[in-house]
Amino acid sequence: MGTVLWIGGAQWAGKTTVARILAERFGLTAYHYDFHDARGHYDRALANAFRYPHRNAAVNDSPDQQWVQRSPERMAADCLRGFVERFDMVLDDLRALSTTRALIAEGWGLRPELVATRVTAPDQAVFLVPTEEFRQHQLRELDRARNLAIGHLAVEVSDPVLAQANRVARDRLLAEDAVRSARLCGFRVITVDGQLGAGGIADEVQEHFRKHLPRR
Repeated sequence: MGTVLWIGGAQWAGKTTVARILAERFGLTAYHYDFHDARGHYDRALANAFRYPHRNAAVNDSPDQQWVQRSPERMAADCLRGFVERFDMVLDDLRALSTTRALIAEGWGLRPELVATRVTAPDQAVFLVPTEEFRQHQLRELDRARNLAIGHLAVEVSDPVLAQANRVARDRLLAEDAVRSARLCGFRVITVDGQLGAGGIADEVQEHFRKHLPRR
């Protein structure tokens, strides 16, 4: 676990794309948080409600309760509590991977304060956060950003405009929290403004991880 490379940060900053690029360049095994969280983590939480109360509470709420009636601040706080619970699942997943290759893990649930307990050096983790302008660009251009969904399923609510506004405000709060936490933990934060493109950001992250990457 002490050799895993971690990419965390905010929504829509390119974490998944960067991890895939580096995995292809260096023959790494990439772990994608959102993929596992929407599948195996969901089932595990349902099977163990006492261990994962926040994930199960969200399951029992209606879409309107989750996205329309909650304030962005409450939504962000709920996410942070859930991330703590689900990080144990991430660690279980990583331990169970059958691979001889180096591991790179990415996802917005990989919060700095959690990752800090699993690294041996600060340069094993980096956190990507979009500028407000790039966030708005992603919301315009990416279907999964502008459409409210859980996994691949669209969410139906009574007020889609308010639900999306709450979601974006929540994501902004979580991004600000990730930056604060990363700096307190001594981790590097890369601000993504769209100028470099995915390949350019991957180059920056590669240089940051340079000492820990296998030779090509």
